[in-house]
Amino acid sequence: MTCVVTKACKGCKHTRCVGVCPTDAFYEGKDMLYINPNECIDCDACVNQCPEGAIFSEENLSSSLLEYIEINAVESQKEGAVNILNEKVKKNVVTAKRGFKRPAKKKVSFS
Repeated sequence: MTCVVTKACKGCKHTRCVGVCPTDAFYEGKDMLYINPNECIDCDACVNQCPEGAIFSEENLSSSLLEYIEINAVESQKEGAVNILNEKVKKNVVTAKRGFKRPAKKKVSFS
């Protein structure tokens, strides 16, 4: 079993759900997030964090949303899909490096 992101996520890309995922199973596609079913452990931590109500445990999906099981599996593994947590970490590291300023050296005089 896995958690599944559904159509309510399209165009939103909120990331509170990503931050609570213990396995970094979220991937960013063109217009929404996807969960890689091979990485998801179905802990449901992300389900309550989604402000759009777009994430469901597979067994709680309505019949009209069952196609999103396959959509998540395919889209999360497509070439070009970005593991969103890893990408955020990389951006934060780059930002931190650019924003880091060494303190000015104090001139010491020996008199």
